Amino acid sequence: MGRRLVPLTLDNLSDLPQRCRSCVFWELDPVSGEAAVRAGTSQVEKESWISGVLLDWGSCGRVVYVDDQAVGFVLYAPPAYVPRSLAFPTSPVAADAVQLMTAWVMPGYQGQGLGRVIVQTVAKDLLRRGFRAIEAFGDARWKEPACVLPVDHLLAVGFKTVRPHPRHPRLRLELRTTLSWKEDVELALDRLLGAVQKEPALRPL
Repeated sequence: MGRRLVPLTLDNLSDLPQRCRSCVFWELDPVSGEAAVRAGTSQVEKESWISGVLLDWGSCGRVVYVDDQAVGFVLYAPPAYVPRSLAFPTSPVAADAVQLMTAWVMPGYQGQGLGRVIVQTVAKDLLRRGFRAIEAFGDARWKEPACVLPVDHLLAVGFKTVRPHPRHPRLRLELRTTLSWKEDVELALDRLLGAVQKEPALRPL
């Protein structure tokens, strides 16, 4: 199967699931987000957010394709671009970090190591751009796919808790620790682009 990761742009935003391309959970503060949903403008707001971040900061996501079908994606940006993060009890994200906002892998493609490859790809991108770390808010009571990632998954791909909380701890992945991943990243990407063999399953995104 042909597999590839490509930057998220307005051109391929439509390849994301409908609920994701019209979701502005992270992109707007809670009040503005609710207003956008009531007004039916959340998809326009999402497009505007992606356009603005691309222009100001650069690539803010990746889409995973298998034989030209989108089977996963990830969104990330500096905390200044993520208003919702300030609403979390364990905020703020550290100034030297980029926030891993959310990620998703289609059922049927979970348990193949795609979650780890996605995080490694983000780490590689941010290392090139001079950042020190990735931080994320986790959900300790995660039960089904949602905007906040499960804590177990974040821990499994290398994050460590920096601010505990019973529901939404903040976790951090030091990018300098991923320097040793470089060969692993290349190997993982080669495997992703070829036939993915089953790897120990992570908790599904």
